[in-house]
Amino acid sequence: MTNSFETLEDRAVITLSGPERKSLLQGIITNNVNHLKEGIGVYSALLTPQGKFLFDFFLFEKDEMIYLDCEIESMAQLFGKLLMYRLRSNVEITDQSKKYKVITSPEQLIDFSLHYKDPRHPEMGYRAIAEHVPEVAAQNNYQARRIALGIAEGSKDYIVDKGTILEGHFEQINGVDFEKGCYVGQEVTARMKYRGKVKKAMLPVTLSGTSPENGSEILNEKGNKIGNLRSSCDNNAIALFRLKDVTFGQQYSCGDIMVTPFMPDWLKGIDDD
Repeated sequence: MTNSFETLEDRAVITLSGPERKSLLQGIITNNVNHLKEGIGVYSALLTPQGKFLFDFFLFEKDEMIYLDCEIESMAQLFGKLLMYRLRSNVEITDQSKKYKVITSPEQLIDFSLHYKDPRHPEMGYRAIAEHVPEVAAQNNYQARRIALGIAEGSKDYIVDKGTILEGHFEQINGVDFEKGCYVGQEVTARMKYRGKVKKAMLPVTLSGTSPENGSEILNEKGNKIGNLRSSCDNNAIALFRLKDVTFGQQYSCGDIMVTPFMPDWLKGIDDD
């Protein structure tokens, strides 16, 4: 058994079973549920009808059961939304937060039956849903790995009910399918993409010192606000910038330190028109 996995205590699990589980999700979430295959996980989100971010999560299917891995803080709200959208669909939705734990590792987790590769980036490693987690679980710096790669995640980075998935480059990290058809918020999201209406985006930054708190303002050399700091770990953070005001490699002030945005390897270019 790998000795470098980590239990993510800030995650919870919801299960969906029943013959209409996929059709329910397909009509409301950003990604294509038909991408769920044996051993393949899907990253996705649920939006408001106005295209604003509400929740992001991972999906994995095994033995006609879909396992949904989400933030524990927002699990109750997400659970309620799923129940609302279910209506008369033949789907059973169950809170499994007391039964399962979510674990992650840079190495394959083949010792756990519910394991899959993190679909967002090759260096994000692997995830698993486990009923029994050995006490020897070790830290493997999941948050450090995620933030250094510049991958936004959940309410730590998105402004719930205000931000959009395109601010977090959801297409580049395999979280949205623009060919799948309708879902909640689809029309607004597609219009933003095809009309180049993305004005803000999250980018990784390096920090010159101890990180200020989440939400701290980022200022340019003239003292004008151009963004906000989001989640951080070690000498890296994610920041939300107005794209017209930011330059890769340029230093900006944030509290008592300087932050320097850089181009992540998965981002080939941003349209900042």
